[in-house]
Amino acid sequence: MKRIDVFTLVPQAFDWFIDQHPVSTAIASGAVEIAVHNIRDYSELPHHEVDDTPYGGGPGMVTRVDIVAKAMEAVFAVRAHEVRLTRDVFVLSAGGRPFSHGLCLDLATSQRDLVFLSGRFEGFDARVEALLAIGALSIGPYVLAGGEVAALAIVEAVVRHLPGSLGNAGSVIEESFSEELEGMVEYPHYTRPREYGGETVPDVLTSGDHAAIARWRREHARPSPWKSLEGDPP
Repeated sequence: MKRIDVFTLVPQAFDWFIDQHPVSTAIASGAVEIAVHNIRDYSELPHHEVDDTPYGGGPGMVTRVDIVAKAMEAVFAVRAHEVRLTRDVFVLSAGGRPFSHGLCLDLATSQRDLVFLSGRFEGFDARVEALLAIGALSIGPYVLAGGEVAALAIVEAVVRHLPGSLGNAGSVIEESFSEELEGMVEYPHYTRPREYGGETVPDVLTSGDHAAIARWRREHARPSPWKSLEGDPP
């Protein structure tokens, strides 16, 4: 079983997510255990504060490294900097390594458990990544208010590749960015009604000729628009 721990200031953002397929299916099958931790619960400061103004001035608040370390130590019962020795610990950051299909497969098939550190506002003190993580991940070249959306996207992408997460395991074999499609975006899909708005389902898809259908699908797969944004492995 793979274990995924998420440290966040907005734990309620994950409540609905854990109850949805394929995550709920993977949990029920014993493929994954997901634990969400509220960083604020581990703060001993007044009002459970977790952040402070940045050195050097400027707007926004920065999440303190000592509070994150205390949270990790309480959960894993080892020194915070030792957690990454046995688990893959990632900070979710706009400046992180672009998350890709290939990296997703690596994380899903790895024997190491995963830890995601999700910040808010101006993010974490830089020492969180330097001392407590193995790196940072990004889901795109834009800025969000926090790392929760990125955590949700990455966890779902990883979980659906775990055994027992999908009703049909073949769903992940020939899909966008897969090796089967040579990294291309999946071909168009159609269902009933046969005709709508003047657009008709291509005849080949209703022909029953599986070889012709396979050719059509390969011909209509498209190059990935994200290819140029994917980073090289560290």
